[in-house]
Amino acid sequence: MYIFFSIMIIVCAILLILIVLVQNSKGGGLASGFGQGNQVMGVKKTADFLEKATWTLAVGLVVFCLLASFSIPDRKVQEPIKTERPIQNTPTGPATPAPQGE
Repeated sequence: MYIFFSIMIIVCAILLILIVLVQNSKGGGLASGFGQGNQVMGVKKTADFLEKATWTLAVGLVVFCLLASFSIPDRKVQEPIKTERPIQNTPTGPATPAPQGE
């Protein structure tokens, strides 16, 4: 399921990028390419469609990101097997220096 959400996030992000690039920051963009209002989709309808598509894709991206975070597979880390031997009792006092030969 995580892979599905990841693919949907990528598709949604690419579409959002394309929709934003089509728009003009001053309200023109794809809508300004139309002349008079005699086309099937006039200037106003095109701008409304682009704005609704932007908001829909943005909300979809957020939802898919949240769903993907909840569907991340859990990896259970196994504890390492303890193969060490227990430490035997050793004297903890200071070591005596070895006798030096003369």
